[in-house]
Amino acid sequence: MVTGATGNVGTELVKKLSAAGVAVRAAAHSMAKAEKVRGPNVEIAELDFDKPETVSAAFYGVDKAFLLTPFTRNMAEQGKRLVDAAKKGGVKHVVRLSGFGADAEPGIQLGRWHRAVEKHIESSGMGYTILRPNNFMQNFIAHFRAAGGVYYLPLGAGKISYIDIRDIANVAATVLTAPGHEGKAYTLTGGEALTVGEVAGTISAATGKKFAYVDVLEEAARKAMLEHHVPDWMASALMELHAVGKAGYAAHISPDVEAITGKKPITFGQFTRENAPAF
Repeated sequence: MVTGATGNVGTELVKKLSAAGVAVRAAAHSMAKAEKVRGPNVEIAELDFDKPETVSAAFYGVDKAFLLTPFTRNMAEQGKRLVDAAKKGGVKHVVRLSGFGADAEPGIQLGRWHRAVEKHIESSGMGYTILRPNNFMQNFIAHFRAAGGVYYLPLGAGKISYIDIRDIANVAATVLTAPGHEGKAYTLTGGEALTVGEVAGTISAATGKKFAYVDVLEEAARKAMLEHHVPDWMASALMELHAVGKAGYAAHISPDVEAITGKKPITFGQFTRENAPAF
């Protein structure tokens, strides 16, 4: 089963498993949206945290499950509920989409939420694999479009090893279908670390349009978030994430994607060329 099946990673994972002939239950909050992933070997199921009966029912008859929870204030609680439901439903192996640096202590708030779910999985008695991806390349499509081609962030010259969600889905599909990954935690990154300025330059070269990055002060960034009705808790979590990136802590390049899939990670240049019309 794949939770969050209508999101970026979930949709890509369902497609890959379906194409490989694997029977998949695609679980999503909205059954209407879930129709987009229906296909060969794919059945859809409702999984709504506001309807506890759907959470329990979704896992019955499932051998392996990919667990993803949205970025919400109660994401740790929701993640633990998924783990408990998976165990109750008889799931033998769970693959959890966590976050880059979730194992760091004391870490940042977002990492602590992810780590709380990881620990719950580790003590559940089920087989498990933890995936800790860095920031997604695909996020830049929506960000630059919303910002009119100019991206304002308090990241300075900090480099980040961005990853394409297709690589995450490839890893997840491999881990779900091949032996040897139980009890493992993998850090998933691209093969290069870039500043947002370098990202903007790469997108400009691929699209023939001008994209730019403007470094802003932390106080200004937080103020702008709040003015755009970002909840205070989310603004605080995002500012911590930006601080980690600015300090260079997200620049680590991991060999795990290639080691698991046998393929080098997609480069940012390749990503932008293949997605140029979307920017």
